Amino acid sequence: MRGRRQRKPRSDYLTDALGLLQGWTQDGVQLKRVLVCDDSQHAALTERIKVAADTLRIRPSIRRTDGHTQICLGAGESDVITDGQVTLAARIEDAYRTVVSAT
Repeated sequence: MRGRRQRKPRSDYLTDALGLLQGWTQDGVQLKRVLVCDDSQHAALTERIKVAADTLRIRPSIRRTDGHTQICLGAGESDVITDGQVTLAARIEDAYRTVVSAT
């Protein structure tokens, strides 16, 4: 008789993944990030985020305030942060690095 293989709970690997995404904070069931960028960088970043978000079917909240871009990834219908939201956060980080280094 084979023993059942134990899996880490889903929240453990999401917590580990979030730990690798510096600058992102968890507020209840939302992920938040504030990025410093100018207006043209904000526009370029927003376009890249929209493409990634559409692919993952996630609707982030993106706002421009006082020279900062504020991004919020809410849990939507779920009561927990999903792997899709963590994936989008990672893609946003990549997009931000690309946009900022291009200018």
